[in-house]
Amino acid sequence: MRASLVAMACVFLSGCLPVSTYYAEGVSAAKFARDDTACDVQALRDAPVANQTRQSAPRYIPRRVCNAAGNCYTSGGYWVPGEIYTVDVNASLRARVKGLCMIDRVYSPVELPICPRGVAEAAPPGPSPVLPRLNPNSCAIKTDGGLRIVTQG
Repeated sequence: MRASLVAMACVFLSGCLPVSTYYAEGVSAAKFARDDTACDVQALRDAPVANQTRQSAPRYIPRRVCNAAGNCYTSGGYWVPGEIYTVDVNASLRARVKGLCMIDRVYSPVELPICPRGVAEAAPPGPSPVLPRLNPNSCAIKTDGGLRIVTQG
């Protein structure tokens, strides 16, 4: 029950977080997609996935014993092994390489708020055909084909 509540909260809150993307005014969606993919490929080539398996520290769980009179004491216990997990040690380097590649192609990193429901429902489907001029009222809609940027006012 608790896990499902946490999952629902994460899904709900993810709709409120800003969208991080790269932006250059007037660029077509097709050119942006080509440049984005080319920079992804370059970053993966220059900083390939380098997964390392790691283990967190083990934990000692003491055994608490209580008698009929309500007196409690610790007697023995047991060790729980640490969690095993995988880390891609090149992930942050790969993101920096992609960022430099996109900047070399004249894009700037931007964060846009998610559009309110009414704006999103009124917008045409699909990604923006051309990246519009941004203003303080600009917002983003995640679509199946990418991102639609809406500039209001």
